[in-house]
Amino acid sequence: MTAQKRSGQNASLGAHYAIHLPAPDDFAFWRERARGLIQCDVPPDRVSWIEPGGTGDLFAEGPSRGDKRLPPPPADAPPVRASQRFLTVARSAALHSDPARFGLLYRLLWRLQRNLRIMEDKADPEVRRIEELAKSVRRDAHKMHAFVRFREVTEEDGTPHFVAWFEPDHHIVRAEAAFFMRRFANMRWSILTPRGSVHWDAETMREGPPARREDAPGGDPVEVLWRSYYASTFNPARLKVGAMLSEMPKKYWKNLPEADLIPQLIAGAQAREAVMVRAGAREERVRPTTLAEVAKGAANCRDCPIADCGTRAVTGEGPEGARLMIIGEQPGDQEDMAGRMFVGPAGQLLDQHLTRAGIDRSAAYVTNAVKHFKFTWKGKHRLHQSPGAKEIDTCRWWLEAERAIVQPRIVLALGASAARGMLGRTVSVSKARGTPIMLDDGAELWVTVHPSYLLRLDGEAQAQQAALFAADLEAVRERLAELAG
Repeated sequence: MTAQKRSGQNASLGAHYAIHLPAPDDFAFWRERARGLIQCDVPPDRVSWIEPGGTGDLFAEGPSRGDKRLPPPPADAPPVRASQRFLTVARSAALHSDPARFGLLYRLLWRLQRNLRIMEDKADPEVRRIEELAKSVRRDAHKMHAFVRFREVTEEDGTPHFVAWFEPDHHIVRAEAAFFMRRFANMRWSILTPRGSVHWDAETMREGPPARREDAPGGDPVEVLWRSYYASTFNPARLKVGAMLSEMPKKYWKNLPEADLIPQLIAGAQAREAVMVRAGAREERVRPTTLAEVAKGAANCRDCPIADCGTRAVTGEGPEGARLMIIGEQPGDQEDMAGRMFVGPAGQLLDQHLTRAGIDRSAAYVTNAVKHFKFTWKGKHRLHQSPGAKEIDTCRWWLEAERAIVQPRIVLALGASAARGMLGRTVSVSKARGTPIMLDDGAELWVTVHPSYLLRLDGEAQAQQAALFAADLEAVRERLAELAG
């Protein structure tokens, strides 16, 4: 009789093993103990898996208890077998709040030694149960990613610290901390939950004890901007209340600054949808005949998602009879706040080059291919996002209205987005620059890079591209002089 069989007989005839886990989310500890139990041939009905005393011990320290009588595996014990599918599902299921989960995992691991393909049997009740536990944990993690809202507080040294409160259904706090560390790597933040807390100081992750709701701060000034953004992006035409409640259960609403807007947005959805339908009929619109009408119409336009981001429409500026029309891509953060064209770093660089080339910006009409600022949030900052082809094509209606009113002799497109706004198709800036493209009204389209491109370069590459940009502007100035003569 082998040592393993003798061990199995002794285990079957004798002791019941109580395995005390140091933490309710410690899959590595469970895996190590389960491997030893399997090698000692201890059947599932002889093992109890015991979590720490309640959720208050999520980050408890100290040695494990209760499993000291477990004998060492025999020297000739075969290796423990587990499929990759089992390990993947088990890691998630181990984070579930069901106290029976570790016993279920051990029973499946025990059965895997006899049938390594047990996880492929979708009709097996224990396989179905572990899949359900893992799915519930993944759903809880998704809710944490979506519904954690940080509020800014100021530390004693004056530095900002962002604190969020969340109530997970399962033991996911430590497992999901890495997601927020990657996403908000440069911020100092804390996530407080009833199951434990995690704190990131931009360098080190630290764990803390369970918290209470009152330990987290209330609202901050940033929430006013966030609520405005949420309300402006709420699309009544796509509203499905049942699906929304499934994805955003009411239990999370109390932690979301935008939640108190939801009832009134739902109530007004049908009326807003009717307004959108009426406003969306392009063929019924009359093209503006003045720049003031363009500005008013663009401000009310909601034909693409960018216009629903809570930003203002920034239309062109300059005289109606300008011989030169300069087109950029879209307003940036500073242009959106100021309501004026090219006031940020790219605009300042453009002004310098125009002055050197002898082009009077005040005599030109300056506008953008897209009238609203497309951005993404990074902390409290709005970062530029390039508009897509569909968004550029949608806004082309306003750009064409501006050109029809101004009637320039030369149009200077700064970048590929601006060129697409004029032509309705994508062109290569490197291939198109230097040679004018004749437009349908006889005007000439000249294409060059956007000044923001120069700002992203340095060294020799920056000097080379700046020289090419200066040459493009010089060619435009010379052509303007020829047309004036």
